[in-house]
Amino acid sequence: MTELLCQSDAYLKDFDAAVTVVNGDQIVLDRTAFYPRGGGQPSDHGTLWGDGGEYRVLEVKKQGGEVWHKLDRAATFAVGARVRGAIDWERRYKLMRTHTALHILCGVIWRDYGVSVTGGDMEPLAARMDFELEHLSADFAHQVEEKVNAEIAAARDIRVKVLPREEAFQIPDLIRTKINLLPPDILQVRTVEIVGLDLQADGGTHVANTREVGRIKIVGHESKGKINKRLRIEIGD
Repeated sequence: MTELLCQSDAYLKDFDAAVTVVNGDQIVLDRTAFYPRGGGQPSDHGTLWGDGGEYRVLEVKKQGGEVWHKLDRAATFAVGARVRGAIDWERRYKLMRTHTALHILCGVIWRDYGVSVTGGDMEPLAARMDFELEHLSADFAHQVEEKVNAEIAAARDIRVKVLPREEAFQIPDLIRTKINLLPPDILQVRTVEIVGLDLQADGGTHVANTREVGRIKIVGHESKGKINKRLRIEIGD
């Protein structure tokens, strides 16, 4: 099973690891700082070095307990070889800011309107989130934009914890999505808290304080159904 270093330290930029599986242009490591895509967050990109040379990491995905790194060409590493990895930090940090921005958006709408999330997706500094809303207007979007930027200005700390499943699910409203997507065999639940605003289960990478996000701008709103409305955001400095 691959140890996900990024879940305990989102600011870790490089790391050492051992190769455990090689399959053409894909390899598994015993530990990695690369985030595997999931929960709407894209995977990290970056570089791996070892006796087999230098490889670009194009995509990272999790299958079972293993994290597969897709390289730019077939790997020549032997199982057991030591490698050094470095994530594309500029891209990762933008994704961290974006993911935290979505949690701020979700937290504000849950707090002030009691509305669940029905979907979401992101890329660096741009994202969309869908909500179980019947009505959505430009005035509503403007009000939400003001509220989320006030939360950024409040400089709220962000804390990550891992809790036993039974303890985690005693927290009210821990799952903010309309459908609980957490598999029943997950016995340890990772939570992300924006202190004073939001607390929910989440596996992604985040900044340490809301002030790192920058400024959130709502750049679009649209209807995706009778009670399903979408807000699109961009993040600036």
